Amino acid sequence: MTEFWEIAFNDKQEMWGMSPAKSADLTKNFFLEEFVNNILIPGIGYGRNAQPFIENGIKVTGIEISKTAIALAKKHYGTELNIFHGSVSLMPFDNKKYDGIFCYALIHLLDREEREKLIQDCYNQLTENGFMVFTAITKKATQFGNGQLISKDRYESHKGAKIFYYDKESVKKEFEKHGLFEIIEVEENQPMYLIKCKKSSLDS
Repeated sequence: MTEFWEIAFNDKQEMWGMSPAKSADLTKNFFLEEFVNNILIPGIGYGRNAQPFIENGIKVTGIEISKTAIALAKKHYGTELNIFHGSVSLMPFDNKKYDGIFCYALIHLLDREEREKLIQDCYNQLTENGFMVFTAITKKATQFGNGQLISKDRYESHKGAKIFYYDKESVKKEFEKHGLFEIIEVEENQPMYLIKCKKSSLDS
């Protein structure tokens, strides 16, 4: 996975442009309503989805597997971003608790065990009553069912990118014990779920 993303960012640089995803703007609005002051973004890439949070005074820490992507993020945002280099599979990178976590288009790139670990690791780093928001590709995506079948609802349509496609049942199965309270459909460059969870004070 490291090599895949390093090659991708090295070749295509800011491959998704500099405008934040719709989900990032929606999450920014939600976090502001909930008075979230600091967030963690696993898989931050070159930082485009950090932009709405930074602009609204929310302190952002990221995790990124690609050194090239981190260099691009530093070029655009400088000291406004603190980014740990490494795979999200190695979380946690610090002992800090965050008011919010935003994880965009990453969870569906992992296998079942990796997804379970990421969700749990993110939940563990939330403050009491903190929020985590994930986006995940849905079965409504045109490429669902294309490519090599890896496991149930998981396909490799491009070499190195194995994607798990969610429906609402699989979202509930993976997130319900981690404070799931809302699933919203969002149209990005492909159909996504915006998955919202809140950490119970009993789990802090």
